[in-house]
Amino acid sequence: MNHNSSSHLPAPCIVDNGIVVNKTDMLRLLKGLSHVRYIHRQDDEITSTGEGRVMEAFADPNQATLVANHSLYLNVYSFDYIEMLSSTKGQCADGSRTQGPYTDTTFALVQDNRCLCLTPIAKDIDQYATRDIDAAALEAIVTDALSASWDASIDDERNL
Repeated sequence: MNHNSSSHLPAPCIVDNGIVVNKTDMLRLLKGLSHVRYIHRQDDEITSTGEGRVMEAFADPNQATLVANHSLYLNVYSFDYIEMLSSTKGQCADGSRTQGPYTDTTFALVQDNRCLCLTPIAKDIDQYATRDIDAAALEAIVTDALSASWDASIDDERNL
């Protein structure tokens, strides 16, 4: 097999710092978020800050990104790119400072003169650790529950 090394470039590898422009990659990053602190800047002015939960990350050119009532619905088509920044830098791409008990990487969602800076809150890491469950154990739990339900249904039918 003859491979021409100049025709196939390797896929990008971005670790903690860099710019992500591919919508699929952006979506994967956002789907991994849960509880975040956000800073919204427009024209170098902070217009909103707060904390919330990422309820949904999606890709649809006809829908909006929405942030309200501590809930974030993030559409990758609302942004040109995501800049990943290590928290050791201490600030978002828009110049705002990160602060508080946060994880290592901040995500700056950028579109023209607008930036929605999302910093995951560290306590979510502890939640992931407690939510991990062995797939076989989960399957056994579901099987036991279904089996018990079926047994109860059969018993009910016999009593009729």
